[in-house]
Amino acid sequence: MRTRIADLADAENITRLINAAFAVEKFFIDGDRIELAQLLEHYQKGEFLVVEDDVAEDYASLLGCAYLEPRGDRSYLGLLSIHPARQGSGLGSRLIAAAEDRAREKGSRAMDLRIVNVRLELPAFYRRLGYVETGTEPFPSDAIPKLPCHMVNMSKPL
Repeated sequence: MRTRIADLADAENITRLINAAFAVEKFFIDGDRIELAQLLEHYQKGEFLVVEDDVAEDYASLLGCAYLEPRGDRSYLGLLSIHPARQGSGLGSRLIAAAEDRAREKGSRAMDLRIVNVRLELPAFYRRLGYVETGTEPFPSDAIPKLPCHMVNMSKPL
């Protein structure tokens, strides 16, 4: 396994990985998490870190990804996605640590992220990694959830 910065050639495989990883959210929202065009827009503002397995020959060679966007002296971490077969293996924590290292290298003093409140397992996961809740905001208006929900903002000093 190796971790690297993704390039545009990885975009379709990253899209497939994110949608497979976010399938666990089908209980509160229909549809894919991201379309290729949306993912490509992320390349304009930030970068994706990927963890890959050099043995596999399809999108499954990407075991995980995370989006990292610099925002002044802070960075934003989003779209953390681990291949469904590897979830719970510690790979997510490893990828977050790599993203934090990358953000520090680029001069960030803190990492911000946001999670949806109905994913009950996520706050504890991020708290174990040193993140604290810093507020809430409405669920994106362009999405129609099946359950009432909102976003929870979390942050960690780097």
